Amino acid sequence: MVAGLVVAAFGIGLVMVALPLTQLLAKILAYQAHKTIGLLVPPLVAWRLVLRARRPRPPEDPGIAAWQRRAAGVGHAALYVLLMVVPVLGYLSASTAPGQIETTLFLLIPVPHLLGPDEASFNLLRGIHRLLAWSLVVLAAGHAVMALLHHWQGRGTLRRMLGRPDRAPAA
Repeated sequence: MVAGLVVAAFGIGLVMVALPLTQLLAKILAYQAHKTIGLLVPPLVAWRLVLRARRPRPPEDPGIAAWQRRAAGVGHAALYVLLMVVPVLGYLSASTAPGQIETTLFLLIPVPHLLGPDEASFNLLRGIHRLLAWSLVVLAAGHAVMALLHHWQGRGTLRRMLGRPDRAPAA
C-alpha cells in the first residue's frame, strides 16, 4: 500500500509542478492530493515498523551472498528513513511557502502549518524534498528490480516480500 501511495504522490508531484497557473484549480487540487498522500505515508510506515518489530522475519535465503544481504539491509533502512523524511520535508516546505496555500487532508480537514512563510527556508526545503523524493523513487525501483531478479533466479524472495509462503524448490 505504501509503495502505491509513493508512486501516486511522485506522479502527482510531477504533474502539479508542470501545470500552468492558467489551470489553477487543477493545480491546487493536485497539490492537495499530493499533500494528503504525504500526510498518510508516515503513520502507515510507523505502523509497518511496529508490525515488523513484533513479527519474526522470514529466514534469509542462504543462496544470496552475504554482501547482498548486507546491502539489502542498508537499502531497507534507507527506504524507511526516506519514507519518513520526504513527507516531513514536503510538509515543512508547504509550511514555509510564501503563498501560504492551506494544507488539507482529503480536502476536508485543515492541517495547520507549524512554520511561517519564509522564502529562503521554502527554497531550501523544497529542493531537499525534491532531491530525496527522487532518491526514494530510484532506491525503490532498485529494490523492485532486485526482487524480480531474485524471483527470476528461482528464489522465494519476492513471494516472502508479498507475504506468501515459499514453495518447495523443484527437484
